[in-house]
Amino acid sequence: MDNITIRPATVADAPALGAMVLDLLPYLTVHPQGLGAEEFITHVDAAAQLRYLRQANFRYRLATRNGVLAGFVALRDNSHLFHLFVARQWHGQGLGRRLWEQARDEALAAGNPGEFTVNASDHALAMYTRFGFAPTGPRETQRGIAWTPMRCQVPQAE
Repeated sequence: MDNITIRPATVADAPALGAMVLDLLPYLTVHPQGLGAEEFITHVDAAAQLRYLRQANFRYRLATRNGVLAGFVALRDNSHLFHLFVARQWHGQGLGRRLWEQARDEALAAGNPGEFTVNASDHALAMYTRFGFAPTGPRETQRGIAWTPMRCQVPQAE
């Protein structure tokens, strides 16, 4: 993971963030082409990313390699892992963990007591388990997407 830079996202990044998520739809939706998930798509496309970036309760960080978007993470309300997406060519190389740890550490420094939630797609379930998340309910399927609600309790340093 050489030459990776992590920085705050800006509204100018919204088109690239939305494009990355749309490229990853086969990993996120029940149908590989996103059929039946049209409502979900309107919540992750470039326009949606722009709306979230403008809201004070979202904190976005993005990773670039040589100036090219490699992945991004977003926390909502300093406790919900709202987005964690990594470009296909970076899957399985530790970038997701690096982004999660960045978001987690910033949230803890901003007053999070050590509790985080996420709605894990089927594809990301194992990754979140490795990060310390555990399911809090059964897998749910609705409007073309499936997820498992999860929670992570981070031990606090004494």
